[in-house]
Amino acid sequence: MPTIDADGCPIQVAIDGRESGPTVILSNSLGSTVRMWEPQLAALTAQFRVIRYDRRGHGKSGTTGPYSFERFGRDVLAILDALNIRTAHWCGLSMGGMVGQWLGANAADRFDKIVLANTTCHFADPTRFQDRIEAVTANGMASIADVVMASWFTQDFREREAGIVQEIRRMFVATPVAGYVGCCEALSRLDQRDLLPKISRPVLIIAGRHDTSTTVEQAEFMRKAIPKADMTLLDAAHLSNVEQPYAFNDALVGFLTQR
Repeated sequence: MPTIDADGCPIQVAIDGRESGPTVILSNSLGSTVRMWEPQLAALTAQFRVIRYDRRGHGKSGTTGPYSFERFGRDVLAILDALNIRTAHWCGLSMGGMVGQWLGANAADRFDKIVLANTTCHFADPTRFQDRIEAVTANGMASIADVVMASWFTQDFREREAGIVQEIRRMFVATPVAGYVGCCEALSRLDQRDLLPKISRPVLIIAGRHDTSTTVEQAEFMRKAIPKADMTLLDAAHLSNVEQPYAFNDALVGFLTQR
């Protein structure tokens, strides 16, 4: 797992799959690491070179600020440049989808197809992020972990796959408080509505029918605003790639391989 310097911040990267295949970059949600994409690896590595990375403030990457979606996007361009990758496909979930919007509008020449999963371009009410900042600053990541798991997964999945949920919960709790706070501050300022019409690449939007964090209505807004966007709906909450891995993989691989 190489470490790449992005303007002084070390970014931890994982590389899997076919070295000679087309590249797809997977970008995580808030409070997760490269491990959140393990349900996708088997489906992707047979055909693609798969690049995963820990966003700054997460996992084994540094916590250097300041944090913004332009900064997150430039971190990705630093990864591409360091690995000598001219173009790649993109799949980002939640925060990863927000970074994908910035890249699609500002670095279209570096990307072929873009998947925006369980994400949005704008939060009308940033209160939730201010509340989370106050909670984790005072009491640590574990203080909000159960509430976050309830938003990430449906009750049925939490009961049926308690072991998976506990593993994801441990990943979340291990997130550095400084990194989580910095990302929450960036999220509280999120408004990329003006970027959507500038995204010229083919886009697949994946939404979760039971996602209360980034809703179907928000996904539909993006579908209408992005010129070449299609949308698919999965029977899942926020981490649809974990809750419905087979349906997610079918949609992802089908979109990336279609002519």
